[in-house]
Amino acid sequence: MNKFISFGKTITEVINVKEKVNQLFRDKLVLVMLVLGLLTIVAAAGAVRIRQGSEKIEESPYLEIQDPEHVIAEGGTEEEPVAGSSNAQEEIQSEPVREAGANEATAAAGQITEPETAAAAAGQEAAQAEEAGIGAEESLVLDFTETEKLAWPVTGNVILGYSMETTTYFPTLEQYKCSPANIIQSDVSTPVSAPADARVLEIGSNEEIGNYIRLDLGNDYTAVCGQLKEIPVVENEYLHKGDVIGYIAEPTKYYTIEGNNLYFELLHGDTPVDALDYLE
Repeated sequence: MNKFISFGKTITEVINVKEKVNQLFRDKLVLVMLVLGLLTIVAAAGAVRIRQGSEKIEESPYLEIQDPEHVIAEGGTEEEPVAGSSNAQEEIQSEPVREAGANEATAAAGQITEPETAAAAAGQEAAQAEEAGIGAEESLVLDFTETEKLAWPVTGNVILGYSMETTTYFPTLEQYKCSPANIIQSDVSTPVSAPADARVLEIGSNEEIGNYIRLDLGNDYTAVCGQLKEIPVVENEYLHKGDVIGYIAEPTKYYTIEGNNLYFELLHGDTPVDALDYLE
């Protein structure tokens, strides 16, 4: 009898333990379900927030501004782009609009067109050519020969003649020396003319003959005219026979006694020759 009662208690205890275990599993299952439910709710809430954030981003005025009415180009106030700012892309996209507007404004203000630029360049080149005296229309064929005659640069008496084989007395210097040129008497401010068609090789000045001009006559003939002032020509300029090349100046200290004069020297190569043999 006692054994039967003990066996019954044992069975009851076993059943109680099983029920407790089952209850524990049920509790854990409920707990797991609750946890999963919470996780599901959190995930759903996060998805909703992400979706809302995406919608907000898509609704951002900086990303969706297309400027269909060209408000920006018409003079709307714009902020300068800032590095790293959210409107940097907008500024880049609207830059061509601003550039186009600037180009139109420049054109409206009188921008030089290509034909006008070409005309201005041609005018500048013509002015430079005119100043330098090397325009194609002014170039001359220089072909002076010993059989031709030179025009007198000025009209006057020869007060000191060419003399390279003998010496000539120079009153101001009070000495005898050779003279490679003819010293032609003239008045101050008398115009001096080119003795032949020529090209200006050099314009210079020295102590003895003052301001001078060296002319290329062609065929290795050159002429030097000194004691000048107010020379109106430039180097490399082509001159016609009779063109004014300057005016008679006050004499240098080497010719104070001789008085106002034109220093006129003619050379063939590097050798002085007597200009009187070639003058008309």
